Amino acid sequence: MSLKTLRRRLSERLAPIGAWRAEAAPARSDFDLNPQAARPVRELRPAAVLIPVVARPEGATVLLTRRADTLARHTGQIAFPGGRLDPGETAVQAALREADEEVALNPAAVEVLGLSDAYETGTGFLVTPVIGWLDQPPLTRPSPDEVAEVFETPWDFLMDAANHRRDFYDLEDGLRRWFWAMPWQERYIWGVTAGILKGLHARLYGDDVDPERAAERDAAEVEA
Repeated sequence: MSLKTLRRRLSERLAPIGAWRAEAAPARSDFDLNPQAARPVRELRPAAVLIPVVARPEGATVLLTRRADTLARHTGQIAFPGGRLDPGETAVQAALREADEEVALNPAAVEVLGLSDAYETGTGFLVTPVIGWLDQPPLTRPSPDEVAEVFETPWDFLMDAANHRRDFYDLEDGLRRWFWAMPWQERYIWGVTAGILKGLHARLYGDDVDPERAAERDAAEVEA
């Protein structure tokens, strides 16, 4: 898919920024693949992540981070820049602020195209994915207290349903927890990050879309 076609699809199919509501119900969650797990009734804590799409000449990429090994939780996991909302913040404001704090991504370099589906995590957060478009490869500097590495993964890889894998681990109580995973090179992209990407894929292309039909549709969009 060309950069022009991708940007147009994102602009057309994402939710507008003005549609965001802190109290919105999640469209997807960690419980989607685990219907046997008890879903607690609770007040979710609002959070946001930035999905930076980098328009490189050779093809779009998605900027991701590997969390620092010194963090108390989710050490070493692959994540988007993001975190909980400060009082009075919107999802867009929080996503841009966190990206600036975590990897020194200049908010002025990010064009926010819209929002993907809100995601409920097992730890009780309601995460709003904010999709940003970067016309130029960004200059980043990871905050050593939070981020061990900043890297980019090809958009076409992440949006290819053939690379979306259902993996699992077994809990001490004997239950099996399933989750989405998208291993790329030596990086294991899984859990909430993969679940959010799966939701973005569904919003843009449909669930488990046939690759040949998708290619035909993309070609038709280019001709249009």
